[in-house]
Amino acid sequence: MSRSDRLLGTACALALLVPAAARAADAVTTVQSQQLPRLVEIYKTLHSHPGLSHHEETASETVAAELRKAGYEVTDHVGVYPDGSRAYGVVGIMKNGPGPTLLIRADMDALPVIEATGLPYASHVTTKSPVTGLEVGVMHACGHDIHSTVLIGVARSLAAARSRWHGTLMLVGQPSEETVDGARAMLADHLYERFGRPDMIVGLHDTNAFAAGTTAIAIGEAQAGTTSVDITIRGIGGHGAEPQAARDPIVLSAQFITQLQTIASRENDPLEPVVVTVGSIHGGAKRNIIPEEVKMQLTTRYFTDHSRQVILDGIRNMAAGLALSAGLPADRAPIVTIDENESAPPTYNDPALANRVRAALARSLGADKVSVSQKVMPSEDVGVFGLPGHQIPLAYYSLGAVDADALAKARAAGHELPGPHNDHFAPVPELTLATGVKSMTDVALTLLGKP
Repeated sequence: MSRSDRLLGTACALALLVPAAARAADAVTTVQSQQLPRLVEIYKTLHSHPGLSHHEETASETVAAELRKAGYEVTDHVGVYPDGSRAYGVVGIMKNGPGPTLLIRADMDALPVIEATGLPYASHVTTKSPVTGLEVGVMHACGHDIHSTVLIGVARSLAAARSRWHGTLMLVGQPSEETVDGARAMLADHLYERFGRPDMIVGLHDTNAFAAGTTAIAIGEAQAGTTSVDITIRGIGGHGAEPQAARDPIVLSAQFITQLQTIASRENDPLEPVVVTVGSIHGGAKRNIIPEEVKMQLTTRYFTDHSRQVILDGIRNMAAGLALSAGLPADRAPIVTIDENESAPPTYNDPALANRVRAALARSLGADKVSVSQKVMPSEDVGVFGLPGHQIPLAYYSLGAVDADALAKARAAGHELPGPHNDHFAPVPELTLATGVKSMTDVALTLLGKP
C-alpha cells in the first residue's frame, strides 16, 4: 500500500469518527461557500432586470428554475388579483418525512425609482407608471433581489442537509410586496389548500441600519400596518389670471396636505406612533390654467386598529371640511377611496418563535452579530400569510447589508447611508448574501431539526 493510500485510509477512518451531524454541517458549509460566486451572479442579474409589482417575470422565472434545479417540486404563477389577472408567485415544496411545515418567504418586486448607484450592474430599465402613465425608472431599491437570491441559496443548502431536518419546506417567492397585495393574491389562489398550511413562517429583509454580516430581530411588534388611500381634490377650473372665477384644487390640495399633519400631532394619541404621507400628487397641464382636479396617493402607518380608524376618520373629515370652506357644491366634494387591497396589518413577531430564531442566529453567526431591534414604521405584507389574529406564528428578521466601515463613518458624521427606497441604496452583495443564506439555513435547521 502506498503512502498516499495509507493517508487516504486514515482520513476516511477519522471521518467515520466524526458525528454524522458534524459531517452534514461541514457539507452544508461547503455547499454554501461553493455556491456564493453563482449566487452573486444571480443577484446581479436580478438587480439589473427588475420588475415592478405585478410584473416580476424575470425574478419569478429565475426563482422557479433554481428551486427546480435544487430538487423542489415547484409551481409558478401562484396568485390571483381582484381583477382576475394571474400573479407571479412561486412555491417550492420539499417533503422530508413527518414533521412540521415551515414557510420561508422572499419577495421579488422592485420600485419605480431611477437608479443612481453607478454600479456596473445597475438597472437601466424604464417603464410607464401604471398610476400616472409617465415613464419611470425601475430599481430594486428595497433589496428584494437580495431576498430572492438568499431564498435560492437556502433552498440549495437545505436540500444538501436533508439528513439534519424533517418535515416540509414551503419556499415562497412572493410578488407585489411593494403594493402589499401579493401575499393576499397568493392566499386568494388557495395557497394553503393547495400546498398545505404551515406551522411557522420566517423571512428576512435587508437594511442599511446594520452592517453586513450582522442581523437583528424584534420581539413582538416589528413593523407598522399600512392602509393606502387615494384622494381626488375637485375644484372648478378656469383661467389662471382670473382665480376669483374658479375654485383652485391645487391651492385646496396644499391646504389639505398641511392639515393632514395634524392627524398625528392633534388627533391621535401621542403614545401611539402614526404616519400619514402623501407620496404622489398630480394636477394641471399648463401654467395658466386652473385645473378641475388634483389626484393624490397617501400611505398611512399605525400599530393599532384604533389609530388606523383615527387616521381614516381624520382624512374623511378634513376632506369634507375642505369642500365646505371652499364653497364647493356637493357634486364637487373631494373623493376619498380607501384601498383595502393595498393594505396590510402590522407585522407581529410571535415572541416564542422570535426568541427561537434569535437563539439560532446567535449560534449561527455569534451572539455579537445579533441585536434585538425596536419596531419600525415601514410596513410589510408578510403578516398576511399568518392569517387574521396571528393564527400562524411568524418571525421576521433584519439582515445587515452595508459596509461596516462606511456605516461607522456615516454615523460619526451624523447621517445614515442610503437605505431602502433610495436611488443610491447598494447592498454589499457577497457578505450580505453569505450571511443571509447561512443564517436562514441555520434558522430552518433549528425549527425543523431532528432531535
